[in-house]
Order: sequence, then structure tokens, then C-alpha cells
Amino acid sequence: MREKLLKDYDEAFDYDGVSGKRLASRLDELAQIGLTKDNGSNRPGFSREEKEAREKVSGWMREAGLEVHEDGAGNILGRMEGKNNKLPAIMSGSHVDSVPNGGHFDGVLGVLAALEVVEAWNATGHQPEKPFEVVIFTDEEGARFNGGLNGSEAMIGKGDMDKKLQLVDKDGMRFAEVLADVDLSVDGYQAAKRNMDELDLFVEVHIEQGKRLEKENLPCGIVTGIAGPCWLEFTILGEAGHAGNTPMDDRHDALVAASEFIFEINKLPRQINDSAVATVGRQFVEPNGVNVIPGQVKFYVDIRDIHRVTRDQLVDRVLTLGEKIADKHHVEVEYTEKMRVEPVPIKEEIQQILEHSFQEKGIRPYKLSSGAGHDAMIIGEKLPIAMLFVRSKAGISHNPAEWSNLNDCIQTVHTLKTFIEKWDMGTG
Repeated sequence: MREKLLKDYDEAFDYDGVSGKRLASRLDELAQIGLTKDNGSNRPGFSREEKEAREKVSGWMREAGLEVHEDGAGNILGRMEGKNNKLPAIMSGSHVDSVPNGGHFDGVLGVLAALEVVEAWNATGHQPEKPFEVVIFTDEEGARFNGGLNGSEAMIGKGDMDKKLQLVDKDGMRFAEVLADVDLSVDGYQAAKRNMDELDLFVEVHIEQGKRLEKENLPCGIVTGIAGPCWLEFTILGEAGHAGNTPMDDRHDALVAASEFIFEINKLPRQINDSAVATVGRQFVEPNGVNVIPGQVKFYVDIRDIHRVTRDQLVDRVLTLGEKIADKHHVEVEYTEKMRVEPVPIKEEIQQILEHSFQEKGIRPYKLSSGAGHDAMIIGEKLPIAMLFVRSKAGISHNPAEWSNLNDCIQTVHTLKTFIEKWDMGTG
């Protein structure tokens, strides 16, 4: 991986203490931890592999002169003292866990980009006015329990602990047992809640996981907000019957009703907002026989937007559509709301400072929203946040083929560094 990264690297990007070779080497070393036969990453949250990766980066943090601390949830914090340590700290980082057989950039790049800023400051003798912290959040992906962001949730004291304690992974291990397996505890996890007044801003670098930057031919972009998902479970109740003996004009076909419902849902987001999306990705048909008219269909709708008002408008439109479908097809449509997470729009002031940082580095500022969840979404409930996306080849993510060009990665590091320095000095 190191050789591939460096093959087309432009060493002109090695300036102000930033090193492409160092970043490539560290990406390569972390890729070896939990390496799969398909050349992917397998470092589930709260696993031995994730712990090994966190310890590897902790070592690099100490070598860079950071004061390193692990909290009770397994989050790693590396702190660089500022000129005025009474000021709240700027924090940057991401995660090093992965989905099963995932890629080598998701999360990892954000951690190493933040650490590269420290390395650059060390090389140039720069000390920020405010303290600076590099963070590794544990279990962002949620591969163990099909629900992640556990490290960032612990930091802000979010989450229902009783529900977490009932979680069981595919090996039959409960949440408490999984924590104990990597030398953590439930008490420690609950004690990881931090006084967020100690922090001023959180900024996360992440691969885009989409094709917009590639289409714009840009190395990185400015995230305008992180969409908050609302999940609705719909059940359409019709009437099962014999496929041969029931006339077409005497049917209550749940699948026909569901099909029109799903087709019409796809049209709704564009009527609301450019950043709104709605997806039906899972459905079940009963009795599911070749010669039986479907009597029941259950499916799930994932609705997202970066603005709560327009996201909720879209939810209401979907519910109204369900009522119309029920009347038209003479079926019953029931729904249950499974989840509704607050979107996190990023402040205009922060976006403007990012724009100036991009322009200073000779990169055309391009804004895009994040449809996926990130640790920044959780931290954003308590702190101002900023996000930068790095171009992803073909938009591939959560896959061994996931790739970001080293030139793009290093240009993003320079932009991150410029942004942090501007924020630190209160200039934009």
C-alpha cells in the first residue's frame, strides 16, 4: 500500500513540515492490522484488532510529544499544550475501527491527518494559542452490535445504558463482556463523559464515500452538514389469495400497493430539498409464494436531510402518501417510527473560514452535505463542528477497493492545518 500511495505522489506538497511519506507509511502500517485475505480491513469496534491499532497510533502520538490519555470507553486523546492552556482545546480526529472487510482510509485518514498537523507544527516550531487534541473514537462503525458511535456517545454522555447492556454480538457476547475483552468496563464507559466546556471546536477529516468531488475534479470539499436519519417501518396489510382463482378486480394485493408506495417515495425528496434523500433498502413479503397473492409486505424507509425542518417535512409527506396508497388499493398501512436523529448543520461562520483556507491553498471551495453518520454528528450536539471530505476513487467505501490518492490526502492535511490555525487565532 505504501508503494502504491507514493508512486504518483508529488513531493511539492511536502512543505511546512507536512510529509507525504510519513502519512503513507502510517496508513500502510495500520492497514496491516486486521488485514483480510481480500486486502481489506477487519477491525470491529472493541476488538483486539481495534485496540492494537489504537495502541499503534498512541505510540506515534507520544513520539510527537503529545500527552496521551485513554478514557473508560477506549477513546484515545493526545494533547498538545497551547500557549494559553486556560482556553478550551481544539479537537480533531476520527476512528480506526472498520466494518468487516472494509477499506484502509475510512476513519483512519482523519486520525492521521490530525496527527500530521501536530508533526508539522513540531517541525516548524509552531505552538497554537489554544491546546490541541488528537482523538481516536472507539467503535464508530458499530460492526459488533449493528449500531455504532459508542465512543463519541460515551464522551458526551449520550445513550441508553440499559439498552446497551442488552446488546449481543454474533458470537453471543454481551456489551459488558465485549468491553471486558479489551480491558474496559461498564463503569469506566459510563465515567468517560467529559466536561465539554473544555473543548472549543471539533473538526473531522473523512473520505467522501461518494463521487461528487471526483466529478468536480477536486481533492477535498467543505461539508455543510450531517444528515439526521429517520427510519420508518411500514406494514401493508392486504389479503392473501390464490393466484389463479382470484380475479384481478377482486384483489387486495399488498405487494402491488407497496410497489407503488416505494416508487412514489423516490420522487418526494426532490420536492423538498436538494440535500434530502429517502431510501427503501429492506422489505419482506408474506406468504412469499409463487402462486399466492401477497397478503402482507413490511419495508423500511430511511429518510435523511441536513436540516431538521425539511427532513421532518419529508417524513410527513411519506406518511401522507401512505394514507393515499391505503385508500387507493383498499389495504391497511401501518407504520412505526424506529429512529429519528437530529441533523447537524455546520455553522456558516465555520464554512466561511474553511472557504478562506481552501482558497489560501489554491483549492476551489466546493460544498457538499454528508448523508452518512460520523462521530462529528454526535460531538456536534455539544460543540461547533467542521468537516472536510477527501475525494474517494469511484465513491467506493466500506470495501477493500476503497482508495484516496495521497496527493489529495496531503492537500487536505494542509487545508486542515490552515483552518485550525485560523480558528485558533480567531481569524477567517
